[in-house]
Amino acid sequence: MFGQTLKVAWFLGLRQVRHASVWTTVLIIFVMMLTFLNLVVVTGILVGLIEGSVKAYRDQYTGDILITTPTGEEFIERSNELLSILGTLPTVAGYSARYTEGGTVEANYRTRRDPQELRDLVSSRVTGIDPIKEDAVTGLSRFVVEGEYLAPGDEGYILIGANLLHQYAPDFGEGFDTIADVYPGTRVRLKVGDKTKEYIVKGIIDSKVDETSRRIFMGEPDFLRFVGRTSLNVNEVAIVAKVGTDPQLIKSGLLGSGVGEYSVVRLSREGLPQALEDIISTFRFLGNIISSIGLVVASITVFIVVFVNAITRRKYIGILKGIGIEALAIELSYVFQSLFYALVGSTLAIGLIYGVLVPWFSAHPLDFPFSDGILVAPVLGTVIRLLILIVATVIAGYIPAWLIIKKNTLDSILGR
Repeated sequence: MFGQTLKVAWFLGLRQVRHASVWTTVLIIFVMMLTFLNLVVVTGILVGLIEGSVKAYRDQYTGDILITTPTGEEFIERSNELLSILGTLPTVAGYSARYTEGGTVEANYRTRRDPQELRDLVSSRVTGIDPIKEDAVTGLSRFVVEGEYLAPGDEGYILIGANLLHQYAPDFGEGFDTIADVYPGTRVRLKVGDKTKEYIVKGIIDSKVDETSRRIFMGEPDFLRFVGRTSLNVNEVAIVAKVGTDPQLIKSGLLGSGVGEYSVVRLSREGLPQALEDIISTFRFLGNIISSIGLVVASITVFIVVFVNAITRRKYIGILKGIGIEALAIELSYVFQSLFYALVGSTLAIGLIYGVLVPWFSAHPLDFPFSDGILVAPVLGTVIRLLILIVATVIAGYIPAWLIIKKNTLDSILGR
C-alpha cells in the first residue's frame, strides 16, 4: 500500500518539476548549489589556512616522521644503528640526519670600532646537513630566495634563515631579534659554545616554517669540524614515507625494533603544538556557524517556493484529494520536488568543489605570512554536509505542503 503511495507521489512530484517555470527551477537549483558550496568551502578555507601550516611543517621540516633527541640527552645514542635500520626499510623513500647546536651569529664585528657599541648578533640553531639528502626530504633548495644552495663539500659557507635578518622583519613582525646588512657574500661570525669562526653567507632561506627560517645550515663535515664533535650521533632525523605507505606503520616498525629506547619517534602531526590544534578546531567551529546561516537561508527559500506553489495550486490539490489521492502522496510529491532541487544543486556543487576548487587551491594556495592556505574538503565531511542539506530541504518542503493539504477539501476546491 505504501509502495503505491510512493509511486503516486513520485509521479505527481515529477509532473510538478516538468511543468514548473524553467527560470524558477534554475534559480532554486542555483541557490542550493551556492548553499552547499557555502557549507563546504567556507569551513574548508578557514581550516585550510592552518592545515597549510601543518602541511608546510611536514613537507619543509619534519617529513612524515621526525626522530629527535630524548629530553636531557645531547644527541640520539646509537645513531648509526638507527640510520642502518632506516636504510633497510623498503617503505622509507628517504631520510635526512641533522646535527644541531645552539649558537649565535654576529654581523657588525668588522665595522664596529667602539668596544662599547652594541654588538649586532642573534641566537639561532646551527644545523649540519647533507645538502642532497636534506633537499630530497624537505626541498630546502626551493626556499633559497637569495644566493645559492649549499653544494656537497662546501666549507666556510652557510645558509641563513630569513627570520634572522632585519630586511625580512616586516614579513613576520618586529617581535624577533634580527641582524642587519646581511646578504649573500656577507661575512658573519658564528659562535657555538667556545668555538668561533667566520663564515660567508651563501644563501638566504625564506620558509613559512619558523623552525627552518630561524636556523643556520652548513655542510655536515664542516659542522663536525667547527663544533669539534667527535661523536657521529645526530640530533634529528626527518623521514619521508614512500607514496601509499602509512607513516604509522613505519613508526610502529621503528618502535618495535627498539629505536624508541634511545630516541623520540613522532609522526609529523604528533609534534604540533596543542595551540595549533586548538586553532584548527576553532576555525572549523566558526566555519560551521557561518555555513549554518546559508543553510537556514536555503531552507527558507525552499519553504517559500513550496508554500507559494502549494497556495497557487490549492484547487488542484483539493481535486486530487477529492478523487481519492491520499494526502500523504500529495505531501511526499512536494518532498520529492524539494529533494530534486537539493540533489541537483549539491551534485553541481560537488563537481565544482572536487573538479575545480580543490585542484585550483592546491596549485594556487592562498599566500599568507604563516602558511599557504589550501581548501580542505574531506569526502566524509562533504557527505555529512550533503545529508544535512537533504534533511533540511525535506523538512522545508514537507511543512508548507502539510499546512495547505490539511485544509478542508471542499474549501480548497472552491478556493475559500
